[in-house]
Amino acid sequence: MEVPMSCPLHFAANLSWLFPEIDSLPCRVEAAAQAGFKAVEVAWPYGTDATDLKKALEKNGVEIILINTPPGNKERGELGLGALPMQQTEFRSGLDLAVQYAKNVGCKRIHLMAGRIPVGLDRTSVTKAMEATYIGNLKYAADILSKEGMLGLIEPINTRITDPRYFLNTPHQAAKILQQVDRPNLKLQLDLFHWQIMDGNLTQNITNYFPLIGHVQIAQVPNRNEPDSPGEISYSYIFNLLEKLGYQGYIGCEYTPKGNTVGGLGWLRTYETNQDSK
Repeated sequence: MEVPMSCPLHFAANLSWLFPEIDSLPCRVEAAAQAGFKAVEVAWPYGTDATDLKKALEKNGVEIILINTPPGNKERGELGLGALPMQQTEFRSGLDLAVQYAKNVGCKRIHLMAGRIPVGLDRTSVTKAMEATYIGNLKYAADILSKEGMLGLIEPINTRITDPRYFLNTPHQAAKILQQVDRPNLKLQLDLFHWQIMDGNLTQNITNYFPLIGHVQIAQVPNRNEPDSPGEISYSYIFNLLEKLGYQGYIGCEYTPKGNTVGGLGWLRTYETNQDSK
């Protein structure tokens, strides 16, 4: 495989995690811009009118690069509907909402959430049914997104710290599903926090699955704070690896600031300084 030339990385502020001291989403967009971000991502922006969010994005010269499909019914403990049998209608309605919102704000990527294994059911007993449902829903979603020029993403979420019942939980499981769906506009969302917890072996996994990766997110392990906080992942090494592989998309900063958000961006300033000195 021919290795692309090294290229600098680009970072997006995840406004569902960063700037928690600021209430409104439009104001968080402004804060992100003032901190130097050119792009943002938001898990569920639906509580903010799309027109208001678009105005904030345009005013501050920021693009939104990623949103999630709606989580479903929170009272039932749902976190996505993609793999839930008997809820294809609800999944499609949520997809329609996400696509329309994304169009209104100029977003080109949607994370198609798999969802949780229903309470009372064992993972081994429902895997086949949930996988078949997810594959069917992903094929449908990919075709809808293709018409809009959008990219669909699937993200493994760890079941050891974050969400014990989440259906999609390893990069290997996700890669297998992507292979079966076989749509060019459906990619793998690499969240390094989740991958490290579930499998580790980051160098080999990132390299092996790189052709499938459509988006990257970062946070330190195990406390999900800034990338330069104490933890298991050497992000200077990871950034260098992604540069060497030729990753050209945005990297979402999906972590919990230990204190003030801007005060915790020293890792980003260090990266930028190192790039300037190259």
